[in-house]
Amino acid sequence: MRNDSVGRYYDALYKKRYSLLLKRIFDIVFGLITFIILSPVFVILSIAIKMDSKGPVMFRQVRVTQYGKQFRIFKFRTMVSNAEKIGTQVTTNNDNRVTKVGKFLRKYRLDEIPQVFNIILGDMSFVGTRPEVVKYVESYTNEMVATLLLPAGVTSEASIKYKDEERILTTSEDADRTYVEVVLPEKMKFNLKSIENFSLFTEFKTMIRTVLAVVSKQ
Repeated sequence: MRNDSVGRYYDALYKKRYSLLLKRIFDIVFGLITFIILSPVFVILSIAIKMDSKGPVMFRQVRVTQYGKQFRIFKFRTMVSNAEKIGTQVTTNNDNRVTKVGKFLRKYRLDEIPQVFNIILGDMSFVGTRPEVVKYVESYTNEMVATLLLPAGVTSEASIKYKDEERILTTSEDADRTYVEVVLPEKMKFNLKSIENFSLFTEFKTMIRTVLAVVSKQ
């Protein structure tokens, strides 16, 4: 991460270090409140997942977050067991590995709810660059690495802009290659711009826009 491309983003964030501290405090407090409020939802969705298909309730996968640290993300399982062994690491539209309950969870992004645990633990934040698997992080350019200056996030401007990412990958003969060469670079433009323009107010707006984007998919 020690290169000139990352340096200017580091300098921009250093000037906002007190806002970043408030961001972490917000993540912890709001994360705990969210978990308490959504506890009944956790139980209901867990039962639905177990009744729908064989396998664990949670999907745990190694992702990369701040400063290149690897962690295991929490997500509700939306695919059949061992889905990674029978397909790509990105999901395409109408992917036959997705379960019936999984389709519902993905449509309303309910599979992301367990990431509140990652937020409380400090591996993630409510807003930030979506955490990628190691395979994709290894393809980052020097500038893209700057996104690792902050914890990975549940949502971001890039997530909103590319909420229908699966449809783009569906038409590709090589989904992995298309993601790395086409989708990822475009998403990173938004992620890097978000670092330069970081503010708590902007992050609140992103959270609200995410909720509206999910609701609009109905």
